[in-house]
Amino acid sequence: MADGQHHPNYLMIFAALCVCTLLSVAADVLPIDNALIVGVVVMAIATAKALFVLMYFMHLKFEGKWKFILLAPTVILAIGLPLALLPDVGVHYYRVDVAQDPATGSASEIDPDAAGSDDHSESH
Repeated sequence: MADGQHHPNYLMIFAALCVCTLLSVAADVLPIDNALIVGVVVMAIATAKALFVLMYFMHLKFEGKWKFILLAPTVILAIGLPLALLPDVGVHYYRVDVAQDPATGSASEIDPDAAGSDDHSESH
């Protein structure tokens, strides 16, 4: 090129994305007993695909260093959101009002008198 700019080979990047997609489908379809390993492999491949898209199709590879300043609000939100939800979700702020059968996951019938209910209707 006369202007000194490098243009990526978009067909090769498309082929790499197709190969990554085939690898993630193969990792999901293969009879592997450990779901954690499959999840990690599929997430790693998805991260690689996202990097291909970000770097080449969104041209972030060819931008200056200022692009990292744009990431600051995203990093703050990515750290702040889990911290904000931690009291509700992470430390089980809410108590379970209805007991569930662990085998079926459905609500089980509980006799209020046997469970020590605070029903004071008899005193009225």
